[in-house]
Amino acid sequence: MSAVTQEEVIRVFGDHVGSDNKLLEECTSICQLYNLSAETLLYKWEALNFRPSATRSEISEFTMDSIIALKAQIQRDIVKENAKRPQHRAIGVTNTAIVNRSRLPVNMHKTAVVGQNPTIAQMKVEEGFGVPGPSKSSSVVFKGPANDPSSRKYRSYRYMYEKILERSEALDDRIEEFSELIKEHYNVAELGDPTSGTDVCATIYRCVMLVYTVKDDIIVTGRIVYDADTADTAPPRLTETSMALEASRANGGKRVALRLDSSVTIRGAAQGAGSVGLFPGSIVALKGKNGGGNWFLVKEILSLPPLKPSPTSFRLPSIKSDSAVDPSFSIHIACGPYTPDADLSYKPWRALVKTLKASKPSVVLLMGPFIDVQHPKIKTGETDMLPDALFRSLFIEHLRTYLDSSPGSIAVLVPSIRDLISRQAVYPQGELDPELTASDPRIHLLPNPSRFSINDITFGVTSVDVVYHLKKEELSIKGAEVDPIPSASPDDTGTDVMANTCRHILQQRSFYPLFPVPLDVSHEVNLSVTHLDGLRLADGTDNPPDILILPSRLKQFSKVVQTTTMINPSFLSKGTFAKLDIAAGSTDSYKERIKTEVVKLEA
Repeated sequence: MSAVTQEEVIRVFGDHVGSDNKLLEECTSICQLYNLSAETLLYKWEALNFRPSATRSEISEFTMDSIIALKAQIQRDIVKENAKRPQHRAIGVTNTAIVNRSRLPVNMHKTAVVGQNPTIAQMKVEEGFGVPGPSKSSSVVFKGPANDPSSRKYRSYRYMYEKILERSEALDDRIEEFSELIKEHYNVAELGDPTSGTDVCATIYRCVMLVYTVKDDIIVTGRIVYDADTADTAPPRLTETSMALEASRANGGKRVALRLDSSVTIRGAAQGAGSVGLFPGSIVALKGKNGGGNWFLVKEILSLPPLKPSPTSFRLPSIKSDSAVDPSFSIHIACGPYTPDADLSYKPWRALVKTLKASKPSVVLLMGPFIDVQHPKIKTGETDMLPDALFRSLFIEHLRTYLDSSPGSIAVLVPSIRDLISRQAVYPQGELDPELTASDPRIHLLPNPSRFSINDITFGVTSVDVVYHLKKEELSIKGAEVDPIPSASPDDTGTDVMANTCRHILQQRSFYPLFPVPLDVSHEVNLSVTHLDGLRLADGTDNPPDILILPSRLKQFSKVVQTTTMINPSFLSKGTFAKLDIAAGSTDSYKERIKTEVVKLEA
């Protein structure tokens, strides 16, 4: 076949490729190097992007980043084709491909190793890069968030474009949603306005003003906020004298200072807790009265209704016996940073990959940051690689070596707002671009935060350090327990301080219930208020996840809160990660069937 010209490439690929001289030269070079026509090259690109699961084929735009994946696909096709027919190889020459060396690019002459036959060059094939994984089906059943075009578009929203009205509506809707829950759970007909006086009332009867006292307390709902008039610290901190309640617009929409009665009680809290935690942004239900409009006297704090126990909290649903999938599985969980601040060697990550190859878990859950924008070497520009290239060479390449060594295993990646490879630096955050992993079907890209299930066990995960943020802002209010709720798990005693901090996430039904974000850690969240729906923990159901992953700078832990196992694997740069083993039994207790362990990374 005659050599392909640039004009033929432009005719087939269009003006998009023709307007990029570098891209045009690369396409022409590939055609000449592998003896392909321009049409064949286009067909290979379309085949590489075809997804059988999609309703229609969606071919992504052809760019310079696409060249790497396409070259790897062509090289693999050559190796497979050569393996099908008998060959008489020269001694010492393996995995070879016939190429025209006179047309090799200059940079390939430096790495080509010439065998005994001068027309044969020994070439390294990038195993698994840019190509589908093993033909063997996965050993687990994975179900993630909706991945249709409209869902992906919603998650990749434009930020720094919020309107004040939309922000206020999102905050107000959250109060209204919990108000309905409170009314139903505590059988309350109407909620009161915390800003209106409830002690002293007056009326006129036959030209005489009658003043009388209302003895009944009212129940109000709202959001805990700082009382700007009494806050005496900078940044402000929540105290018993600096609390205020912000009501929804349906109940006045104003703020009123809170004062706690000396004999305040706590209704419906976890048995044994003896206290309740409040923090800025928490939605609360309070019982008391307003003595005249200036402040609301709290006599009782009503705990929010708990989520319903997960269906799998007491019995793991078994997968059909005729299925080839084993209902038991193992999962390893790690959170970035994946390299210490001193260098970009990614030594902890490479050590984890070594551990993965030895233990071969069914699933590996990895949370960002992968390429940390706060890393000193990156902030000072001490690397000449682009972020995407750095991610592929230092992270994805090692991940694929594990997946190739463990057929049937999958990887789940969740980004961080500190990720330099993410298009969004805001929370909630969309998933990473599939081009970063060449759409490898073994690697699942999820938004931050997200919920997913593996073999019917539900997971919740976020890379934001919400536990630390809650811990530093929480104000503990002690009081006598009234109608406490017994724990659904013997491990949840109600006296564990860290478990009670994590309990806020379940009760508030949000991956990040604080508002506003604490000023000194606001750069770690970049909260988009108008997209608070993306932080819902229940996600359309009233069931919590079976396992909730909450990486934090605080000491690593594994605790059971209600029926949810809370895990803090800490950061891999600190040398720790988590291991979970889920058994297939249906008669064992919840604790016996889900084994969790936070372990030290072996050097």
